[in-house]
Amino acid sequence: MKIYHQRGVAVVTALLLTTLAITIVASLFWQQQVQVRSIENQRFQLQKKWVLRGALDWARLILREDLRTSRDVDHLGEPWAVTLGETHLDQYVENGKSDTDDSEASLSGQITDAQSRFNLNNLSVAGAQQSKEIDMFSRLLTNLRMDGSLAKKVASVVASTQSSSDVVGVPIAGSGEKPASGANAASSPSGDSAKSTSVEVNPEVQFLRFSQIDDLLAVPGFTPEMVTRLKDFVAVLPYKTKINLNTTSKEVLAAKLNINLTDAALIIATRERAYFRDLIDFEHRFPGKIEAYKDEVSVSTNYFFVNGKVKLSRSALEVNALLQRADSGTTVMWVREN
Repeated sequence: MKIYHQRGVAVVTALLLTTLAITIVASLFWQQQVQVRSIENQRFQLQKKWVLRGALDWARLILREDLRTSRDVDHLGEPWAVTLGETHLDQYVENGKSDTDDSEASLSGQITDAQSRFNLNNLSVAGAQQSKEIDMFSRLLTNLRMDGSLAKKVASVVASTQSSSDVVGVPIAGSGEKPASGANAASSPSGDSAKSTSVEVNPEVQFLRFSQIDDLLAVPGFTPEMVTRLKDFVAVLPYKTKINLNTTSKEVLAAKLNINLTDAALIIATRERAYFRDLIDFEHRFPGKIEAYKDEVSVSTNYFFVNGKVKLSRSALEVNALLQRADSGTTVMWVREN
């Protein structure tokens, strides 16, 4: 009986040791798998960043070449405006598969004229609110079926984030204009102060300078749904900018020229048949429409948004960037990854 008891203990001990060994080995294999997957994800992430970096460089090249060939006008019929659909990359992008397998890496994106949208930093110049820009933004909000009175609140917040020494102008590509700053800009015809439209801002709240559309959520009255709706019509650019008549939407155009949406749609339809070569061409086709806004519109552009998305196997990376194009070159102002 004692012998059977000892055998039973030995069997149980052997089973326990076997179970322990299996557990340890399984744990080691799991840790190794996690480490391998982590290294693989890091490799994918690095590869995606290099692909998107190459895409940004390609976008800069396209814009620089466009400036060389047509420096005085930008329109939606140019190469930069063509959307890049999802394009599969070749085996130069390593994805861990054999040479005979198809690559799962793909790239898509587009370049958008940032000056086709209303620039929120136009609402205030060196801390002085701009009445004409406030009125335009109010009309734009109304065109989008939002509360137009919110324009005054946004202008107050934007003004509270600026100082009197801020640079507020930048030359339009090929126009030969000089940047304006400080009091000179505030006293310009297009930089009239809008003291009568100011609203009180809580002095205990310190607002940071606007850098993206989502900053509108800091202004009472705006909701995430409204901000999402505005993203195709509003931008935050570092300097005061003009609206490009060749690329803007009918909502922004109607707000800028203080016309109804029907007339704006007619202008857009005419533009699609033949872009505007200059402001004189626009005035010839639509007499009197821009007489009061010649200093606020243009047919060329300095700023462009670049949106790119790269997929690599099971992961994806999206990048948004702002490019500034000038005679001296094309500069990346900021890059945001999603």
